[in-house]
Amino acid sequence: MEKKQRIRRFGSIAKTLVAKSREAAMAAVQAFNNPLITFKSEIFIVLMNIAWTYLLHAYFKQHGIEYREVKKQSAKKRFFEKTKNRAYRYLNLERCLNVKESPIDKDTKNNLLFLIGIRHEIEHHMAPEVDSSIDAKFQACCINYNDYVKKLFKEDLGLDKELALALQFSAISPEQASASKKADGLPSNINEFIENFEKGLSDKEFQDSRYSYRTLFVPKTANNKGQADRIVEYVREDSPLTDQMNKEYVHIKEIERPKHLPGEIVGFMHEEGFTKFSMHRHTRLWQKMEAKRSGKGFGVMVGKQWYWYDKWVDVVRQHCLENSSKY
Repeated sequence: MEKKQRIRRFGSIAKTLVAKSREAAMAAVQAFNNPLITFKSEIFIVLMNIAWTYLLHAYFKQHGIEYREVKKQSAKKRFFEKTKNRAYRYLNLERCLNVKESPIDKDTKNNLLFLIGIRHEIEHHMAPEVDSSIDAKFQACCINYNDYVKKLFKEDLGLDKELALALQFSAISPEQASASKKADGLPSNINEFIENFEKGLSDKEFQDSRYSYRTLFVPKTANNKGQADRIVEYVREDSPLTDQMNKEYVHIKEIERPKHLPGEIVGFMHEEGFTKFSMHRHTRLWQKMEAKRSGKGFGVMVGKQWYWYDKWVDVVRQHCLENSSKY
């Protein structure tokens, strides 16, 4: 009798944790879609962190897996961390993801660790530039959460029917889509974190939709009058239409940015009339601006050679224009 009661009590606790988890996830999405809220990223990441933490705590509780913080452990007894008011401390999300019993797959874990890292970087200060730069990770986080709440518990606990597609007052133009992908306006610490984190991912992990969910939107009208006209239509990956779109819409893939050696940049300036601009001047300029510092986005190291992006060529050109009498 005692065993049955204990199992029923555990089930009740897990149910409460899942309910709180779903509430936190819905609040995260609603806040992010609210046009009156300007610090969306901070709210979304904090609330989704809570949602995932409660979800994993519920899973651990349901399966009898210990998720209290262990202070020390002997052969016979474990001592748990407690607050100053004697309440148990429980594993945070990062610790939950790292225990061997975690049910979360590698790519979903990568997505969550990325968002945890961003949270650490923007903690206690606003970073509104982040919103449109990493929203593909936010979208992946939502889809992953919905999949796992149904997979680990019940199908009808999914949020896909609770939250409708967000509507907006303008169409997405190519210029907007392009601008939303640029991370040049990000604070240097955020840029540096993203660069270092993604260096540790394989190409397969980086491209996985569970890590970052990227979509291509193409304006479309209904073929026939009276036909249901959905805002978003999903096309199977193996569909001939998908293959056609990959060929015709080159912007579905990230375009490799042009790279330039220092000698090329000096040559560009000579062609534009700044014939006294030299390799020495170029070196002094990038050193003064610390242009190779991680996070600035002016170039990249390939093997043992540094290459400059067009963004740096524009800086050099502006420098020459401002000092035209010298060059």
